[in-house]
Amino acid sequence: MALRTPLLLAGCLLVLSFDAMADAAHAYAFGEAAPASKATRTVEVNLQDISFSPKSIDVKAGETVRFVLVNKGQLLHEFNLGDAAMHAEHQKEMLQMQASGMLTATGMGKMDHSAMGHGAMKHDDPNSVLVEPGKTAELTWTFTKATGLEFACNLPGHYQAGMVGKLNVD
Repeated sequence: MALRTPLLLAGCLLVLSFDAMADAAHAYAFGEAAPASKATRTVEVNLQDISFSPKSIDVKAGETVRFVLVNKGQLLHEFNLGDAAMHAEHQKEMLQMQASGMLTATGMGKMDHSAMGHGAMKHDDPNSVLVEPGKTAELTWTFTKATGLEFACNLPGHYQAGMVGKLNVD
C-alpha cells in the first residue's frame, strides 16, 4: 500500500505534465485565442482569389480583435496569424494535407486519414481557420507586443502568389 500512493502521485503528475505540454504547443509569443465575447473590435477581412482585403491591419498590444473572414473567391482559403517563419513551416504541413487528399482546391476532403496510417493530420491550430468558397468564419485573438506579424493563406502556392498581409501591433 505504501508503494501505491507514490505511484499514483507520479501518474497524476505525468498526466498534468502532458496537459501542460499540450497547452505549450499552442502558446504564441504574439498572443492567444480568445472568445468572441472578449473582442473590443471587429475587423472584416475578404478572402479573394488570391488576395486579402484589407492588405494591412493595425492592432494595439493587449487588444482583442474578432476577425470576420468572408471567402469571396472560388477556392478554399486560410486565415493564419504568424510570422514568416511560422508560415513557412505551416505551408509544409498544408502541402502534406493536400497531397494526402485531406484538402482540395475548394474544401476539406472526406477521407479518414488515421485509418490509412497518415497519423492524426488535422487543421486545428488556434491561430488559423479555413474558409470554404462562399462561406464566412471567425477567429478572435488577443494580441501582445510583437513585430513581423502577417496574416496569410498557406494553402500550397497561395502565399507565394501574394495572399499575405501585414499585421502591425503597436
